[in-house]
Amino acid sequence: MAKVFFSYSHDDEAYRDQLEKHLALLRHEGLIESWHDRRILAGADLNQVIDDQLNQADVILLLVSASFLSSRYCYSIEMARALERQSRGEAQVVPVIVRPCDWQQPPLNGLMAVPRDGKAITTWANHDEAYTDVARSIRSLVTQLGGRTHVAGAPSRAQPLAAASALPSEQVSLPRSSNLRLRKEFTERDQDAFQHAAFDYLARFFEGSLAELQARTPGVEGVFRRIDGNAFSGVVYKDGKKLSQCGIRLGGGGFRQGGITYSSDPSAPSGSYNEMVMVEKDDQAMYFKPLGMAMHGGRSDKLTQEGLAEFFWELLIKQLQ
Repeated sequence: MAKVFFSYSHDDEAYRDQLEKHLALLRHEGLIESWHDRRILAGADLNQVIDDQLNQADVILLLVSASFLSSRYCYSIEMARALERQSRGEAQVVPVIVRPCDWQQPPLNGLMAVPRDGKAITTWANHDEAYTDVARSIRSLVTQLGGRTHVAGAPSRAQPLAAASALPSEQVSLPRSSNLRLRKEFTERDQDAFQHAAFDYLARFFEGSLAELQARTPGVEGVFRRIDGNAFSGVVYKDGKKLSQCGIRLGGGGFRQGGITYSSDPSAPSGSYNEMVMVEKDDQAMYFKPLGMAMHGGRSDKLTQEGLAEFFWELLIKQLQ
């Protein structure tokens, strides 16, 4: 069984939770045992426990983000020790790019990062696909490690046999489950904040995308207009002719409360739309569900705000492709 160590900034704890959830099958199969600092018991020597676990790990996952890179402990202590152990052939270090950041510099640029092509998890249209890609890479790695990993009950490579047998009994950790994740509860306030943040992101995304489309394509003009705090429109012209347009509104679902709607007519009244998404949640995260596509038997993805932005943009741009 391979011991997997999570090195991460607490700003990224939600991403660590999701990744651990996607690694559950590997745990059930007895291929890995995972550890992170939230498993430290009250009263324990924090630094010593982390050092011990880091020195015993077979696979060290670096959850890379701007927060990780700016953390002295994550970058200068945990990552430095992880890379030292890898250089000695004692462990495998895997950068998991969580959020976009300038990570492609030494020493990380010499490592094979996941997800695929080092594309940050938050930039995938569907986060579940990104986590699945990471989980498959870790499965491949621990399978290759095979007999080089820890055997249950054996001392780690970082600790000589004699020293292990001499440890006082009070310092020996009791075995416990790695499945200690609890169901998360999301209030109506949480869901409202999630929806408002996504709408603000949508507005910035469309403004930037329309400007980039105009910059890249001669004769094309992309016009973004913020109508009010809950609505904006986008129009694409080609040589002065209107080719595609949309209106996106927060809470424009008519008889439905909340939601974000997409209309191919920016002047359409509230309650009239071509597509609508609603906030849904599972035991670990909130996401958007497209109601129109679901009703027509199409995509029923759990969309992140990035995935939602790409989904709505596709509705606008497909008329030009």
